[in-house]
Amino acid sequence: MPNINFENATNAIWNALLDSLPTLGMAKESWGEREPSRPETEWGNLHLLWRQKILRIAAGYIVQEYRQFDSVTRIAIMGSVARPLWKEVPRFGNFRRYGIEVRHECKDVDLAVWVDTLNELNELRRARTAALNRMRNEHPNRMGVAHHQAEVFLLEPQTNRYLGRLCIFGTCPKDSKSDCRIEGCGSSPFLRAIEGLILDADAANEDRIIPLYERGRSTMLPPPGTAGLQDK
Repeated sequence: MPNINFENATNAIWNALLDSLPTLGMAKESWGEREPSRPETEWGNLHLLWRQKILRIAAGYIVQEYRQFDSVTRIAIMGSVARPLWKEVPRFGNFRRYGIEVRHECKDVDLAVWVDTLNELNELRRARTAALNRMRNEHPNRMGVAHHQAEVFLLEPQTNRYLGRLCIFGTCPKDSKSDCRIEGCGSSPFLRAIEGLILDADAANEDRIIPLYERGRSTMLPPPGTAGLQDK
């Protein structure tokens, strides 16, 4: 029996599927208002699973950058990217019109990043952009992830106290943005406050995250560009 690299084989299968999938909206004009067929629904599900995989790989690229910072003690994925995708009637196209359930759509990846100081936030902001640019350059034919689609939630070590989000703007404050005038935003440079946002107290509980990195331990995920994290 030949020696088979099953991780490479899995990637090849996923890549072949990606090349033949419709766009994420899955509301192709050629469909008109007709009900999507079962094969079209399954293609849609594959695309949504692939998007989750892309976001997990993007998290891996960010970890490769963040693990070099002295202030970062731990990193994990939170939210829907860390969970098996459930089925629901989506917001888009004929699937909603006909009440057809498909996998949940992951719009972005939420990263919990525990930091013991807020003195390196601008550097962390730049590192996030650099990581996602590297991912795009190394895999130009795959779906990219924009920097605003990788949300960084900053937490206090030991207590899990929510400190704020990492800003997406290049200056702090950015004069033209009303977001920067929210009370508490920029209390530390590039620490973003969002009006009305309260992070669930259990959002970073061990049973709701995928750990990626912890200071003093080896990296917990495969190198960027591989099959990504194992399903939880």
